[in-house]
Amino acid sequence: MIGKLTGTLLEKNPPEVLVDCHGVGYEVQVPMSTFYNLPGLGEKVSLLTQFIVREDAQLLYGFGTVAERAAFRELIKVTGVGPRMALGILSGLGVADLAQAITLQETGRLVKVPGIGKKTAERLLLELKGKLGADMGNAHAHATSAAQADILQALLALGYNDKEAAAALKALPTDVGVSEGIKLALRALAR
Repeated sequence: MIGKLTGTLLEKNPPEVLVDCHGVGYEVQVPMSTFYNLPGLGEKVSLLTQFIVREDAQLLYGFGTVAERAAFRELIKVTGVGPRMALGILSGLGVADLAQAITLQETGRLVKVPGIGKKTAERLLLELKGKLGADMGNAHAHATSAAQADILQALLALGYNDKEAAAALKALPTDVGVSEGIKLALRALAR
């Protein structure tokens, strides 16, 4: 299997790039998050890859980070999600946002990605729950403000688990203060 390519970047035509590895040119499909971080033409590039063989094609997908490739591998295991859709999801959301959406079970964020309907989004949340979100992003790393991070830490210190604390945090107004946010979160968790 081809696990990594290192060579000279010859062409950039989103979402495809052409990498010359000692005289052999590899056409590689990449998510836009990787595409934007590529060096200029003629410069050295290194991509982690996933090689997929189908009846009618042999396709090579490239990623700039281990997390992107791992997320891609998890996405293509989901029923109804092929490599092209997985690439689209990673292009539209990115690994951290996808992990957060799965951890917090946010269908709305997934539906915003072109080609993802409500049923597909629900299937993604169901099948990736505990796989992608738990490994690649947790509520600690994705608090949107310092106040929310403090509220989250307080809830965790009080014995609530990540999922409960993240759900309570999601229900709070974004501009809430720490003490008021803790009170509101505790009320929500008490119900």
